[in-house]
Amino acid sequence: MNASNSINLSLAPRRRSVGVDVGGVVVGGDAPIVVQSMTNTDTADVAATTVQVKQLADAGSEIVRVTVNTEDAAKAVPHIRDRLRLIGCNVPLVGDFHYNGHRLLADYPDCAEALDKYRINPGNVGFRRKRDSQFGTMVEKAIEYGKPVRIGVNWGSLDQELLADFMDKNAKLAKPREATDVMREALVVSAVANAERAEEIGLGRDRIILSCKVSAVQDLIAVYADMAARCDYALHLGLTEAGMGSKGIVASTAALAILLQQGIGDTIRISLTPEPGGDRTKEVIVAQEILQTMGLRAFTPMVTACPGCGRTTSTVFQELADRIQTHVRNRMPEWRKVYPGAESLHLAVMGCIVNGPGESKQADIGISLPGTGEQPAAPVFIDGEKTTTLRGANIADEFVSIVEDYVARRYGQRSNAAE
Repeated sequence: MNASNSINLSLAPRRRSVGVDVGGVVVGGDAPIVVQSMTNTDTADVAATTVQVKQLADAGSEIVRVTVNTEDAAKAVPHIRDRLRLIGCNVPLVGDFHYNGHRLLADYPDCAEALDKYRINPGNVGFRRKRDSQFGTMVEKAIEYGKPVRIGVNWGSLDQELLADFMDKNAKLAKPREATDVMREALVVSAVANAERAEEIGLGRDRIILSCKVSAVQDLIAVYADMAARCDYALHLGLTEAGMGSKGIVASTAALAILLQQGIGDTIRISLTPEPGGDRTKEVIVAQEILQTMGLRAFTPMVTACPGCGRTTSTVFQELADRIQTHVRNRMPEWRKVYPGAESLHLAVMGCIVNGPGESKQADIGISLPGTGEQPAAPVFIDGEKTTTLRGANIADEFVSIVEDYVARRYGQRSNAAE
């Protein structure tokens, strides 16, 4: 390949941004990219919201946002914070405000104090003459209580007066731009202009995070590339209304991976629509897996497993891969405390002789299960060397024990050395 036509696939350096302290978690600056999530319980239901915040935090969410839309929700916030602290959950809480946030923050000081950050949507903070005063009130409360804010613009609630003005001016041009381009420009201008206004009121740059959320992949990439070039505020990434299931995961990954590859983004959230009765923590796991598979952070051991083919008509390797992946994720809360570094462990569960031994050798621990017609034996490789061969009905239990022993031996030494 001609060198001039080669593609540089290395990660771009992180865009330089101002670091923001959110309840002890730093967003931006030199800090790792932060994973956050949002509850979908009625915040006024203290018990249910406390349980879900804890679940999200246990799954690995480093910041959790809750809706604060009513007086009852505002009254509940300090109780949720207190219950979480009593059970040892110190995850920062963010209040999501729309329409009446200025009033709730003013009328319920305990809520204003309990939250670690406020989310302000300029398009929903107020209308016409009230917009500036109500935005100002929320910023002043953030200053009073020493809280950071996220100024989050969303194209589903973009300031319509601002957009109309941009569209009118565009229509008068000799060569008008596409309407989508104009909307993108309006989103970025709204976010940056409101951040600058918050600074004029007195909020420091180290207390401002920006976001411009849209639901189309190419639009999100274009908006954030533009915004990143115009300011050094910390940026929150997320494809809004991403959707359900594989569609939401694929769309979010496609958009965020490109931006992260370019060094853009300081904190992320995956806005998945839960399956009926589904687990809210799925959005946390997807966010972690995006960052980990890109080599940006490590959260839980990664399991390499083959997709299966005509050589693997048995479901044994699928069942073992699922069991191992579930096992290491469930063990991570404990491993994180006792065996620091275990999150970087690499496992392989392979289904036949074609790629099984090779992939297993590349992993820290790997097992190559017998494919259809192969000898009923499963060689195990540790640090590239074959150490044993498992046979019989207890292969899964024995392999789990091997993983546990390896983690204790390898990462327990680090823990002891640190002490």
